[in-house]
Amino acid sequence: MKRFFLSFCALLLVLFTLELLNPVQAWVIQPWTAALANLCGAIAGAFDENVLSQGKLLLNRATGGGVSIEAGCNGVEACLILLAAMSAYPANWRLKIVGVVLGCLAVQLVNVVRVISLFYLAGWNAEVFEFAHRYLWQALIMLDVLVVWLIWIRQVARRDVPAQAVADA
Repeated sequence: MKRFFLSFCALLLVLFTLELLNPVQAWVIQPWTAALANLCGAIAGAFDENVLSQGKLLLNRATGGGVSIEAGCNGVEACLILLAAMSAYPANWRLKIVGVVLGCLAVQLVNVVRVISLFYLAGWNAEVFEFAHRYLWQALIMLDVLVVWLIWIRQVARRDVPAQAVADA
């Protein structure tokens, strides 16, 4: 447990430090954020002709309002936490890679719902938007990371049980 915790903290420090580097921001984070805005715009635009995405912005053509997807809102940090947790956990690398890929996909799917819901909340009620943005969705995204990680650990444990049973026999 101590080894996991120390590895997890060290990986978080390295990953968050790397994320802050200008080249990583320019070549990875900003394009990812723009792609997220485009995806959210395409999904919402399929049901609402007033939705427009532009760079990291999701805008309402009719009202001119919208949201800007900033650092911390693009799901990258949540995926980095998941990556650190899965990497620090004692499992084979194949399971870690599959877990990170599927887990980050799950986190990003929830984040798409988050961004679209915040876009509509921003146009509806500023107080509700602030509460949902600052508290509700922050907690739900981290809960998503935790649930994905716990499901992954359960799958890893199921795969390790036969190997351990054979080794013990």
